[in-house]
Amino acid sequence: MSAAPHAVDLIRKKRDGGELGAEEIRFLVEGAARETIPEEQLSAWLMAVFLRGQSLAELDTLTTAMRYSGEVLDHTGLGRKTVDKHSTGGVGDKTSFLVGPIAAAAGLADPMISGRSLGHTGGTLDKLESIPGYQTQLSIAEMRRVLEKCGVSIVGQSRNLVPADRKLYSLRDRTATVESPYLICASIMSKKLAAGLDALVIDVKTGSGAFLRNEKDAQYLAALMVETGERAGTRTVAVLTDMSQPLGRFAGNWVEVMEAMALLGGERDPLSEDLREVSLTLAGWMIYLGGKARSAEAGRELAEEKLTDGSALRIFRAMVAAQGGDVKALDGGAGFHTPKFRREFRAMRSGYFVSADCTKIGWAVQRLGAGRERAGEPVEAHAGLEMHVKLGAKVEAGQTLATLFAGDEARFAEPEQLLMQALTIGDAPAAAPPLVREIISADNKDSYLKTQSRP
Repeated sequence: MSAAPHAVDLIRKKRDGGELGAEEIRFLVEGAARETIPEEQLSAWLMAVFLRGQSLAELDTLTTAMRYSGEVLDHTGLGRKTVDKHSTGGVGDKTSFLVGPIAAAAGLADPMISGRSLGHTGGTLDKLESIPGYQTQLSIAEMRRVLEKCGVSIVGQSRNLVPADRKLYSLRDRTATVESPYLICASIMSKKLAAGLDALVIDVKTGSGAFLRNEKDAQYLAALMVETGERAGTRTVAVLTDMSQPLGRFAGNWVEVMEAMALLGGERDPLSEDLREVSLTLAGWMIYLGGKARSAEAGRELAEEKLTDGSALRIFRAMVAAQGGDVKALDGGAGFHTPKFRREFRAMRSGYFVSADCTKIGWAVQRLGAGRERAGEPVEAHAGLEMHVKLGAKVEAGQTLATLFAGDEARFAEPEQLLMQALTIGDAPAAAPPLVREIISADNKDSYLKTQSRP
């Protein structure tokens, strides 16, 4: 029998540009999951990967080993194909509340495992927990019952799901190795593949509010995730979407649930049309990959039908009830989550709304109390902001650009300063970037993988 690997030898091998074998990678992942390899050695290996990159074979092995480092979901007997959507993070991104119910209304099942707010981006679980009673932590059996009844369940990651990722992610956050496309891909795809999916649609954000602002970096990450999903037997497509400004009208927690409810209820607000369009595009691909439409375009048509006929709304309400939430709160009861304080942010001059630093807007939302800078911090359900203009709009001096909501009046000062830096009024109009930049699929992923000059 060959001797067990030594972590320091694997660190040195990757540091010097070598390619780790499958057994070597599995050894490291098992050591992370069982905490048998010291954190300093795991951290050194993560930095070596950050600097040297990985081959596609290494990435595939890493993702697979992380996927099976804990329990995995099995949807045998459910009677529906399982599809899901994942977003790489943005400001005002509430598409999960739309696409999950739409896919379920089309006859699919969506076992959506989501996360919490961290940094400048919002968290799906925090938004859902602004609904009184909504339970985000369910056992596998409880999630299965919700899926059987509603076709969609949105929950948090259990402790036994991909434990290797929990350890490695916490180390990446502390060692400046978060931005590696290989480590991002392995982290996201191991969790999604552990959910037992037949198909996956990835919403890869690019622009000033995205983690990957550079479009070529976003393209490369998208291609890596498509490659990894397809290798695992899960039909995977990545949709590159714009995050140069908040998606929709609202950013926060309860306010985002209410905006999604309005769209599910058939309301059409011009400032929410981008949210509606992105959601229908993503849902259309989910429906197509799940085999319920002959093309993504036909899938989008079916998605719009399920949105407009009220079936997606009924499913969302049923899911909330099945997970312990108070559906009466969704009807906008008087005084529910009414913020104690509001503040209007007004234009200092006339002109055109030409650009936004969406990351700064996200930090403004976080500073209002809607998000967290460090894991474990509490969030306020009613904090957030409402945008009153979109990029390209003509504005007048004194016009309200945004309304801020907070539970403490002292919270407004820093967000107002951030918005002053984030929102640019110019003399001439400038067109907003396209909402959907491009689609990366199994058919064209190789061109993006080959053209990137990355380590």
